Amino acid sequence: MRHYFENLESQIDLKTLAIFNDLTEAEYAELGKCVSLTRFKKNTVVYHEGSHMGGMYVVLTGILKVYKTGYDGKEQIIRFAKAGDPIAYRSILCGEPACTTAETLYETSLCYVPAEQLTKLIHENNNFAITFLRLACSELGESNSFLLDLAQKTVRERLAEVLLILMETFGIDEENRLKIALTREDLANMVGTATESVIRLLSEFKADKLIELQGRYIKMLNIPQLLKIGNVRV
Repeated sequence: MRHYFENLESQIDLKTLAIFNDLTEAEYAELGKCVSLTRFKKNTVVYHEGSHMGGMYVVLTGILKVYKTGYDGKEQIIRFAKAGDPIAYRSILCGEPACTTAETLYETSLCYVPAEQLTKLIHENNNFAITFLRLACSELGESNSFLLDLAQKTVRERLAEVLLILMETFGIDEENRLKIALTREDLANMVGTATESVIRLLSEFKADKLIELQGRYIKMLNIPQLLKIGNVRV
């Protein structure tokens, strides 16, 4: 895995992060003086829902789950953030407390961008502002699709779709295994159902030779059939 730093004192190479592609050389130099590198251990909460954010993060290495917590304390995973993805920017743009919680699934390195610098770039660089507008619109579209799925799809259909989303997001290795290892609870929290239901359905998918279970890893055996079950268009 590529690292964006040699040690904690090294400057982060901002030009490797797609979110900053529209910056000028002067803006890169100014931003480089403000950002900082933060490393988190596995299963560490980076920020909580309701927190007042002083800046946003961009993932350098590792994976985080971004989720909301219901009244019963149950998590609903909204998305996963991987290398290059910004998180917590919505709170800065809206001037509101964080509406989600972010927790690391692996050891993770994050680039921290202070809110003052982010808003300054948005005001002064139109292309950079449009990038964040597109991000916000994309996340809104995903949220709308998720609500529609909860209302109209069965748990079996949603699980098939979630497996396909994970495949699209993280890819599969040479053995067709998803390149992310998740607990059954995390899968259930993404599907929006009980852990017991996901365990039962995974066993059914395995019996139908749609997938193969290898601990926390899942091998995709019949992608066309999963597309059909999940009512996913390609």
